[in-house]
Amino acid sequence: MGSAHHLFDEMPERNSVTWACLISGCTQNEMPDEACALFKEMISAGILPNHYAIGSALRACQELGSYGFRLGLQIHGLILKTRHAFDMVVCNALISLYGSFMDSATYAYRAFREIEGKNSIAWNSIISAYSKRGEAVTAFELFSNMQHECSGRSFRPSEYTFGSLITVASCSIDCLSLLEQLLAKTKKFGYLHDLYVGSALVSAFARSGSLDTAKEIFEQMPLRNVVSMNGLMVGLVRQKRGEEAAEVFVKMKDLVKINIDSYMVLLSAFAEFSLPGEGRRKGREIHAYAIRIGLSDSKVALGNCLINMYAKCGAIDDACSVFELMNDKDPVTWNSMIAGFDQNECFKDAVITFCAMRRTLLMSSKFSLISALSSCASLGWMRMGEQIHSEGLKMGLDLDVSVSNALLALYAETGCIVECKKVFSLMPKYDRISWNSIIGAFADSESSISDAVGYFVEMMRAGWSLNNVTFLNILAAVSSVSLCELLRQIHVLVLKYRVMDDTGMENALLSCYGKSGELDICESIFSRMGDRRDNASWNSMISGYIHNELLHMAMDLVWLMLQNGQRLDCFTFATVLSACASVATLDRGMEVHACGVRACLESDVVIGSALVDMYSKCGRVDYASRFFELMPVRNIYSWNSMICGYAKHGFGHKALEIFTRMKLEGQRPDHVTFVGVLSACSHVGLAEEGFEHLDSMSEVYSLTPRIEHFSCIVDLLGRAGDLDKIEDFISRMPVRPNVLIWRTVLGACSRASGRKTDLGRRAAEMLLELEPENAVNYVLLSNMYASGGKWDDMAKARAAMREAAVKKEAGCSWVTMKDGVHVFVAGDNSHPDRDAIYLKLKELQRKMRDAGYVPQTKFALHDLELENQEELLSHHSEKLAVAFVLTRKSKLPIRIMKNLRVCGDCHDAFKYISLIVGRQIVLRDSSRFHHFTDDPAEVLAAKAHGQLGAPEGAGWEKGLGEALEEAVLNGNMSCGFSDKTDLLPVGFGHQDWVQNVHNPVEAVKPYRALFEDLRLVVYGHHQFFITFSLPLHKAMPSSQQDTGGAYESSNLKTLAFEL
Repeated sequence: MGSAHHLFDEMPERNSVTWACLISGCTQNEMPDEACALFKEMISAGILPNHYAIGSALRACQELGSYGFRLGLQIHGLILKTRHAFDMVVCNALISLYGSFMDSATYAYRAFREIEGKNSIAWNSIISAYSKRGEAVTAFELFSNMQHECSGRSFRPSEYTFGSLITVASCSIDCLSLLEQLLAKTKKFGYLHDLYVGSALVSAFARSGSLDTAKEIFEQMPLRNVVSMNGLMVGLVRQKRGEEAAEVFVKMKDLVKINIDSYMVLLSAFAEFSLPGEGRRKGREIHAYAIRIGLSDSKVALGNCLINMYAKCGAIDDACSVFELMNDKDPVTWNSMIAGFDQNECFKDAVITFCAMRRTLLMSSKFSLISALSSCASLGWMRMGEQIHSEGLKMGLDLDVSVSNALLALYAETGCIVECKKVFSLMPKYDRISWNSIIGAFADSESSISDAVGYFVEMMRAGWSLNNVTFLNILAAVSSVSLCELLRQIHVLVLKYRVMDDTGMENALLSCYGKSGELDICESIFSRMGDRRDNASWNSMISGYIHNELLHMAMDLVWLMLQNGQRLDCFTFATVLSACASVATLDRGMEVHACGVRACLESDVVIGSALVDMYSKCGRVDYASRFFELMPVRNIYSWNSMICGYAKHGFGHKALEIFTRMKLEGQRPDHVTFVGVLSACSHVGLAEEGFEHLDSMSEVYSLTPRIEHFSCIVDLLGRAGDLDKIEDFISRMPVRPNVLIWRTVLGACSRASGRKTDLGRRAAEMLLELEPENAVNYVLLSNMYASGGKWDDMAKARAAMREAAVKKEAGCSWVTMKDGVHVFVAGDNSHPDRDAIYLKLKELQRKMRDAGYVPQTKFALHDLELENQEELLSHHSEKLAVAFVLTRKSKLPIRIMKNLRVCGDCHDAFKYISLIVGRQIVLRDSSRFHHFTDDPAEVLAAKAHGQLGAPEGAGWEKGLGEALEEAVLNGNMSCGFSDKTDLLPVGFGHQDWVQNVHNPVEAVKPYRALFEDLRLVVYGHHQFFITFSLPLHKAMPSSQQDTGGAYESSNLKTLAFEL
């Protein structure tokens, strides 16, 4: 062009042709500025431009963007009154100019309409203009008109015609149908083997997913270039077939001239490998090759592709290295890095990189905004998300539907339902993702399920097509409230939209119908699934059975699952173990445990935590402890299960030891942890320590105590006998007492032997106001009056219960034997082995009385004769259950379940029975587990409580019986008398006056007639004392007089036991 320009300058005379040649040359050589400057100079020189000069100038204007478009409008105005206004060349240039810049193709069509004698170039220009705008219908209408007009003329559609039509067809809704018609047309006109048309067809079919057709056309092309190869590779990459795309590259790399776009497509193919590690390895090879030949620094786009490839292959560190080494970074570079962090769950890094991009003064794009918002949603950073939202508002990006969808996801994920609703209402337009997002947001909030259904109906009314995600979201909403009728209507829509064959949809329906109790429909869906069943299908069916308390059917399905060769996953095991724990079926739980061992899932932390929980709730806290210690990794659920397990079994000190270990190992406790800790403190009477733990929740761990924690403290105070402090504590609670609190208060008053009945009466009034139809409230009130001997008030409470027409749940106990589950009620005569049971029970009663057992008749009806009261106590359901077990030959521990709390008499009786038969007894009632061993120390507590009386002093209220039951009591007991007046552990440092006896209680019997002011006191966990007043005028028994005369000098005596 330099020589042409020099020659032009030396010409003495120039005409319109001379100017037109130079202007055209500049345009063709991508020098639009010089072409436009020459055109202006030509007009200034008074030379009238010809149609070639005008056409070339207009094409140069098109290359200059918005500035060139304004000049183009001026040129059009200049030629409107000349003959060139209707010239073919000029009009074609105008069609192209207006088609590129105007909001619609109307002006381009006007220019086309002015052409007289339209040729193929004119038709191609207008079809191209509409194709570029994606207006497929108009483009194909013009193509039809073109064929009609050219039928009697010398021109016909060219390769450029088909190139434009193929482009617009690939972007249309019914793309495959249009592309197949165009394929037939290209074959008819003989353009199938044309390089340009063939490449366009390969790319279009590949992008639309019809890869077999694309490959077939590619193979049939006599000539193939890098464009056709890249087009096929792009299509394969879009269909996640990265390996095949790489194979095309390897096959063609020596046959075509590879360009940088080829390497970029190849890198994107590595990101779609089924094995990310293999893709990463090959990506590094191309990266090394690019560095060697100097490509890595030549184009920012290649660096962007490398970042994208490494990020998608999981090598985020390599992506960071490429990012850091890039000298030039464009917005795509930053977007790729932020998106890469987000995809690899490096959410904090994504937000930090977004902030770093803003510091470079680069404007955020919708892509960076979406990735940053997604990371904020994953982190739960609502405040940061709001700041990014503000930035989007400033730049108007919130109007973009994709950004709005990301905002919906952010606010839904952080539980900001109101903000979610506001964002949706302000969106100028919606897509299907928007509707799905808002429905999903409300579906996750149980209080807004009606809104989710409302949006679902509104979406249908707006004419949107429902897809799998829509149905999955609305089904999630419906399942949480078990709306069977609505569920059936949604099921009908699922069938109507033909998405029922999707496994995820069937699993969702299984889950919903299972929670709604429609197991017949569940079984029908499950049976029709056949080979489509996956782990989620089996798990949903198993969960449905468990939810409807059909554990045996759930277990049968587990065995069927194993027989079918279906591998059990963690969720299956955790679900079934949780069910076993809920109904305390130890045998079933152990069977599932064995399956877990065979499946090599025992070391999984989720299953491990479920096993600890199951064994604890099934009465084998020893197994739970053993498995807990063997766990290679523990999470918060593991620690909580062990702490709560020990607390539930009455081993409070062990629970607190686990809590201490938990803190030392760096595991942060949560609300559930403190429920177990406070419950443990309650069971062992550690009132001060309990309050310290309650305070630490907010002061140390920033946890706000909940109502269940306050309930534990109320129970702790009640067990410690500090009833006066309960009322003050309740008045200072930051939350209003609920049913749980008042029931705990009433239960504490029921155990207080008639003290603080005014507090109990107030608690009962609140309970009857909140739950007037709950029989437990009346029973607790009646028990409180009975414990204080207020029989008239007790009768009134029972009369009120009858008047309210509520019924107390019938007490029953059950045991699981090899031949099934055996259930008993009080005085039961329905069992086939009743004769043997009552015979064994009579034998046990005789042996217990010989061992010193005295029935505690206060736990029987007061209006019966003493003999009848004792008989009624002896026929309690738990005693029948243990007698039944003893009719069978076994030495295994006896495990009994009871639906109500065990009475005090049965509790003491079981201690004697355990000692008599030499077997451990584990009783699970509605409150906790009770362990009875054949250790004589257990019986000692029962004898002290029963045979020596039931003292009402502070020592007993501090929980002697429970303290003894909680402790691990081993070794011999020593007994002695001391004249010490204090309650320190006297004698344990002075063995010279301690007298060892075989039976401490027998040693006390001679003094029983002399006892006054009998009192029981606890000291520590291994010592307790029985103190009594001995009148000075009464003599000691002769059998004890040789122990020393000190006993005559003091009237306060202490019987000390060391365990």
